[in-house]
Amino acid sequence: MSQYFEVHPENPQPRLLKQAAQILQQGGVAAIPTDSSYALVCHLDDKSAVDQLRRIRGVDDKHHLTLLCRDLSELASYARVDNKQYRLLKLGTPGPFTFILEATKEVPRRVSHPSRRSIGLRVPDHRVTQALLEAHGAPLLATTLIPIGETDPLNDTDEIRERYQKLVQAVVDAGACPMEPTTVIDLTAEDAPQLVRLGRGDPASLGLNFD
Repeated sequence: MSQYFEVHPENPQPRLLKQAAQILQQGGVAAIPTDSSYALVCHLDDKSAVDQLRRIRGVDDKHHLTLLCRDLSELASYARVDNKQYRLLKLGTPGPFTFILEATKEVPRRVSHPSRRSIGLRVPDHRVTQALLEAHGAPLLATTLIPIGETDPLNDTDEIRERYQKLVQAVVDAGACPMEPTTVIDLTAEDAPQLVRLGRGDPASLGLNFD
């Protein structure tokens, strides 16, 4: 059975998030809110937790997982970023953008894309997510909470608890999320950024035009 933490969306209780963070540090998988939708998260360096996260989501090692980081300086520890990329990242963080970047050696090979050595990174603009990252003390590996065989993420925590209580070790409830995915931009191409998915983030705010 998963542990359930009901937290205030604007002023989350540190005691509850510390307990949730301890579950993650001990190898658990949690369902948490973000500024796009609910997500499954786990500790980056725990192989069994990463395997469990992939099983729950029904994805293989070719599916880009995302690292949730507290800020741009933390993100830069896990990705190779040049000056041009850094300017884009500064405009899009924190916010509803996921950037695909070349992973550094800090990222275990098993969680980066097997052929490209790349990973999705983002800095979420959500108080609960940020507070949980702070309590955890390190980035969290994440994937959108979409049930196997479905296309839309879950947004009702009662439904999440009912369907995943035997699969995840914690559910952090901060109310409904926007239910719109992040905009995904691939910055690994040599010529120009590539739009992978248009979502909540407006590429124009980064000075990008993909028409």
